[in-house]
Amino acid sequence: MSVEGWNTVLVLGGIRSGKSEFAESLVADAPTVRYVATSAVGDPDDTEWATRLAAHRARRPGSWTTEETADDPRRLADVLASAGPNETVLVDDLGGWVTVLLDPAHQPADDVATIAELADAVRASEARIVLVSPEVGLSLVPTTPLGRAFTDALGAANRAVADACDAVALVVAGQPAWLKPSAPARPVGVPAQAVPGGAAAPTPGGHPGTADRSPAPLPEVLTPTLPTTPAAPTTPAAPAAADGTGWAAPTMALPVVDTGLVIQPGMELPMPDEYAGPQAVQRLGTLDLPGAGLGVLERVVEFAAATQGTPTPTPWTDVRVLLLHGDHAGGAAAGALPGESARLARQARAGRGALARLAAENGAGLQVVDAPPSAPIEHGPALDGEAVEAALRYGWRLAEEAADAGVRLLVLGACGAGTEAAAAAVLVATAGAEAPTVLGRVYTADGEIDDAAWMVRCATVRDALHRTRRSPRDAKDVLAELGGGDVAVATGVLLGATARRVPVLLDGPVGLAAGMIGRDLAGQARHWCLLVDHGGHPAVRLAADVLGLTPLLELRLDLGEGANALAALPLLRSVLALAGALPAHPHHGGTDGDGSDATPTEPTDPAVSGGDVPDVTPEFAEPQPAGPGPTTTSADPNAAGAQQAEGHDAAESAGAGGTGPGRGDAGRRAG
Repeated sequence: MSVEGWNTVLVLGGIRSGKSEFAESLVADAPTVRYVATSAVGDPDDTEWATRLAAHRARRPGSWTTEETADDPRRLADVLASAGPNETVLVDDLGGWVTVLLDPAHQPADDVATIAELADAVRASEARIVLVSPEVGLSLVPTTPLGRAFTDALGAANRAVADACDAVALVVAGQPAWLKPSAPARPVGVPAQAVPGGAAAPTPGGHPGTADRSPAPLPEVLTPTLPTTPAAPTTPAAPAAADGTGWAAPTMALPVVDTGLVIQPGMELPMPDEYAGPQAVQRLGTLDLPGAGLGVLERVVEFAAATQGTPTPTPWTDVRVLLLHGDHAGGAAAGALPGESARLARQARAGRGALARLAAENGAGLQVVDAPPSAPIEHGPALDGEAVEAALRYGWRLAEEAADAGVRLLVLGACGAGTEAAAAAVLVATAGAEAPTVLGRVYTADGEIDDAAWMVRCATVRDALHRTRRSPRDAKDVLAELGGGDVAVATGVLLGATARRVPVLLDGPVGLAAGMIGRDLAGQARHWCLLVDHGGHPAVRLAADVLGLTPLLELRLDLGEGANALAALPLLRSVLALAGALPAHPHHGGTDGDGSDATPTEPTDPAVSGGDVPDVTPEFAEPQPAGPGPTTTSADPNAAGAQQAEGHDAAESAGAGGTGPGRGDAGRRAG
């Protein structure tokens, strides 16, 4: 959350300064917001106060939930402490909270202890928090005891909360000035504007537009409604990898508008290393591998090498699964069990189910992401334009948070109702497909085919395409009209991962639909994606063909989006580990690999060494009586010597240019 990566913000300002509007703009892109109202209802005859409260309520979007703490001011600390890492909380304001705290109805109250509890709750909370408070320190000292008690208590509260918050803004006449931090650190994510002398320049409006993006439990997106000018992108120095290998390349710079990135078509994002991939494949041809070696799985090594920027890639260790949960209303969800997607999301959060178990087996983190719900596409847009922008930036920040946490591979999955129909609609709009050819079968809870539900989905996509036949086919328009919240968030994840050079395993219609949209925003994104299995889904097959993503396997797994990729991940890791650990074949300068050259005292072939072969009789254990457990038997020493000589002849043949046993086509391919 917050300004360029800070998680908690205190917004100060005088009366009618615009502090509340500015605070609301900071959380405008959050999918859901808990609005905490602290002020008492007031005198029913006070129409002016009632008008103020009504104006505040009118500005809140319908997706926000409101919670009141006027009855018990101590409960505000409990609300903040109990907020989860994927929640956004807006508290408006601390002036009303202090008023209630000092109310005689709550006396005797220890206001100092209560303020300390509030500051501790802000400091320890995992949620994204914006607090609004009046700044009364610039006014005259009140002439009444009650007025002085209020200003003293509010001043103490502001100081305590400001110390606990990551950032503090003072709004004067609608213009925010950032008081904390005064000297932002060099960024990890989006770089600073270049200014003479190498200093980082603040973005217009006084924002420290290039502050360090500290890892947070979940990303947050802020887009203040202040007119600004995009900053000129620059490229920062390459950050070191989490394990110290230093393969990570710099994040590409994008235009920055105040506190948010501009996600637009034509973005210049990084490409994988064009040399490391072919070099890795060429190196595979020199390894001591039998036959055709890794076969089609050579592409795994090539992909990992290109995305890691080295011809000797390492297995993906730090993996994070992003499970997007966002339902689609209307006919897109025909045949889906009511509440099934919510059950799957709860199951994943609790560490149960196929996806969670596979993630645990792979040592991968699992993060369930609530995407904005989507309206029926047959009747109108799935999302409005502002929600699309918010979802894109939300997905981008998810990828940034993963990169900042050292994640080396993202796995993208989804579990929402109606996702297949929404993905099919995106494919129809972007690839010119027909709905019946890209919509998979619909199955009931008993495993029976539901043709009626399938026809409803086909009709829904048809009606949505007819409704939008004269609409633009730009990427964001397709997301708004057809794709919906989960596809928009997934698109943001792909773009953000591309900017941070983090590869992504795609798995299912939502990820492939996001790939189609991402292609139109930044063509580089598809080169950071790997498709393990198409799962027999027609939409995945078509999108993969358009994007040039050939599936590695054809297992036809149907474990759910994300779980299919995790099931194959151990195989991919094994391939990378094998490719990195095997030595070169003796024909290419490697050793025999059988230990024959380990010590000079071992018997050697006289044809090679020029000496006599000593008469060595191996020692064997005494024969053991037959019974349970392993037994040791003796062997013919002459036969052993014949086998040894035969092995050395084979090695000599390989050194002379032949393939030798155990090499086959791989040796011929390398030669």
